[in-house]
Amino acid sequence: MAELQGADINGPKAPEDPVERKKGFFVMFETIIEATPRMNSKPSQEIYLEGRLFDNAKFVGGVTDEHILNLLRSCAGFRELVHSIGVSVTSNNPETKSVTFELQNWGKTNKYESGSRLRVDCPTDGTEVLITLADADLSEDDDIPGKFAFIFDQVGELATASVVFYVNDGFDVPEMTPEPAVSYDSEAYRKMIAKSLLHKGNTVRLKKAIEKAKRGEDVTIAYIGGSITEGAGAKPIHTECYAYQSYQRFKEMFGQDGGEHIHLVKAGVGGTPSQLGLIRYERDVLHDGAVQPDIVVIEFAVNDAGDETKGNCYESLALKALSAEYAPAVILLFSVFVNDWNLQDRLAPVGYHYNLPMVSVKDAVVDQFRLTKAEGNLISKRQFFYDVYHPTNDGHRVMADCIARLFAVVDQSEVDREDIKLDIPPAIGRDFIDIRLLDRKDGLDSATIVEGSFVDTDQDLHMVGMDASPEPTPQFPYNWMHSPDAGNEAFRLTIRSKSLMAVFKDSGSRDFGKAEVYVDGQLVKTYNPHDINWTHGNAVILYQEEESKEHLVEIKMAAGDEDKRFTILGFGYTL
Repeated sequence: MAELQGADINGPKAPEDPVERKKGFFVMFETIIEATPRMNSKPSQEIYLEGRLFDNAKFVGGVTDEHILNLLRSCAGFRELVHSIGVSVTSNNPETKSVTFELQNWGKTNKYESGSRLRVDCPTDGTEVLITLADADLSEDDDIPGKFAFIFDQVGELATASVVFYVNDGFDVPEMTPEPAVSYDSEAYRKMIAKSLLHKGNTVRLKKAIEKAKRGEDVTIAYIGGSITEGAGAKPIHTECYAYQSYQRFKEMFGQDGGEHIHLVKAGVGGTPSQLGLIRYERDVLHDGAVQPDIVVIEFAVNDAGDETKGNCYESLALKALSAEYAPAVILLFSVFVNDWNLQDRLAPVGYHYNLPMVSVKDAVVDQFRLTKAEGNLISKRQFFYDVYHPTNDGHRVMADCIARLFAVVDQSEVDREDIKLDIPPAIGRDFIDIRLLDRKDGLDSATIVEGSFVDTDQDLHMVGMDASPEPTPQFPYNWMHSPDAGNEAFRLTIRSKSLMAVFKDSGSRDFGKAEVYVDGQLVKTYNPHDINWTHGNAVILYQEEESKEHLVEIKMAAGDEDKRFTILGFGYTL
């Protein structure tokens, strides 16, 4: 990759600098960044731009000109528009003297390796460093802006960063105006939070958990969802995420003697829907039977667009939690994207059907997003969203306050006479309620596995901070991987089941190739790990039937990809 070293362009911005007279717009504005551990490199904060940069310009920078926004979709357009990049970093640690900023463009020939990489060292006192694109050795192979990275020396360091795109002559962009801090103690804010209570639901189970806490008994609150539940956008992720904050609210409201008897399980995994949440529920939430949560919060309202079952998996997950003999309360939480979208209309009928408590962040914030400050806006999209998908610390606090509002309302309510009824026909479907994980660790007596050439174990896995720990945990470590020199003997699974899902690893590495999946000799899928193209797990249905039958599943590398890698992370089955 072409690199532009910091020594070529560093230096504080001077008043006589010609960029001083240019117009610009923010794509990051006083954004908190955190040094996250990386497998083979220094700790960093990575901000992915692919498919998101024009939204950053729109919602952070206030850009509305469609021509300007469209130029940000490609490197060619980016060069036409942007004269210079201004980067400023302010560290929380006075001993940290510099942080390295990097812009990486994805390449046309090899996405992650053939594009340009622009890198500068930034002082951490807030001084703006300028990157003038005319001085940069940019590659002709640049395709699209790929990511920003802020590279630190020590894990866990925090800083605040802003990035400005100064535009070439002939382009007109709006000026950024400062916004007042969110007034959390105001009556208007409390009214906004009150709108989040979509449905109080049956109070029996949640009231029982609250009363247990008041008596000083052990209470566990579990959260399962996607990247928002993982804490994406929160800095530090493990203490500023909505899950940890709302757990803390519960401790403050109902805990005794410091609340040490209130426990947290956080099982958010970025980029995953309820379909995968079902498969990992017993491992990540129940800790293989070691945990019996009193409250389970389910947050998949912005992750389930690709759910093959259109809500069957979501309802099955809710019922899987609700059906436990210890009868936990289940709360459905509906988060929202920057474009005001979620799947609340599809998923809320599940909550109404079983009379479950439901909290809608969308209902709380979207209407006021459209207002000016003079009209009553309390928190803007720039304040609420870290990027187009994930909340800032302010946004995570709003989510936590919405959940705490439900806790307070139920605490003040009378307990219902009867518990919810589960022995009723489903709203969408409940076909996967009993799904279990099958991998190298968790086998099945009635299943037979012949590994074939899938004999290795992949250790380059999606890493996620679980529960209250900032330390990353590998997802699906008990897997089967095909290596380039392993040959092409098929992986064979003989299993008796009603339904079967496979969990495959997606990857952006060119070392990975496609695999063919056969069920009883018939090709059912050719899986390409580059369709999603980043390291994480993806569940796909191989078959779904009314009765349990024996099937032979065979997985082998596709023609031409025999010398590539491919990882089977596990399976989900119902008997």
